[in-house]
Amino acid sequence: MVLDVHPQLLRALRAVIEAGSLTAASERLGFTQSALSKQIAALESAAGVRLFDRGPRGVRPTEAGSRLATRAAAILDQYDFAQRELEGGPAPLGGRIALGGFPTAALRLVPRTIAAVRATHPSIEIEFLESSTPVQIRRLRTGRLDLAILASGNDLPDWDLTGIEVERLPTGTLLVAVGAGHRLAGARRVPAAELARERWVVGRGARGEPQFGAWPTVPDPHVVAELGDWSTRFGFVAAGLGITTIPSLAVAALPRDVVCVEVDDPGWARRSMGLARVGDLTGPAAAVRAALVEEARLIAGSGEEGTLDGVR
Repeated sequence: MVLDVHPQLLRALRAVIEAGSLTAASERLGFTQSALSKQIAALESAAGVRLFDRGPRGVRPTEAGSRLATRAAAILDQYDFAQRELEGGPAPLGGRIALGGFPTAALRLVPRTIAAVRATHPSIEIEFLESSTPVQIRRLRTGRLDLAILASGNDLPDWDLTGIEVERLPTGTLLVAVGAGHRLAGARRVPAAELARERWVVGRGARGEPQFGAWPTVPDPHVVAELGDWSTRFGFVAAGLGITTIPSLAVAALPRDVVCVEVDDPGWARRSMGLARVGDLTGPAAAVRAALVEEARLIAGSGEEGTLDGVR
């Protein structure tokens, strides 16, 4: 069987897979949901297989749908390339870019950046490598990474950034996460002195890698658990076993029974987040850099702090 379909049907397929629902995809493409449904139905009819499984929470691609979407990306890239050639415009950017970031960057900033690049430059492939700041610095120097999201601050080691160019990104504040039944849960902001007698759930990682610990200015904190995974930490907090410090971007990952509280602490100097590279950027790397900076700015502007106040 020869699959002979209009390119728009392939664009519809990719849009639905990326958006996760017909409603969101129709808004992105500018079609009504009914028109988009007809396009998907026409593509399934031409392909002779079911491309999506429908459910109450949206649609999910079948194995055949995922395979066709992969081919569709290449086909549509060729259409775009041909159109630019006819118009005398530049060829689309393409290539693989390795982006590094610490785990909390993966909660919101990195996924949004990858989605933004995929929408505007589908030929750029981003490989995300999650690791601590010192590991990323080593990977930058060995050429394993093109770009790296690093953290710095007065309470962190003085990283050796010789030969590495770092661009500052917007900064946020360090917060405290408490269970919904905790005495501080109803407070918007508390003085640091209120945290002195709390029990703390802190981060755990490889030796020499910075972690989120208790609030930085609390003397002799009572640590009840050292845990490596954020979801596990939040589970302990939700159960009332302790509280934890979190960077601003982690707020998006909080479960419903965990809330965040601001801390009034003049003695605490904020940490900052930077985007690092070695040497000049290629075209694809520059596109990823631009998307990442823009997403950080948008997150900060929407009230979700656009940076992380630490690294684990």
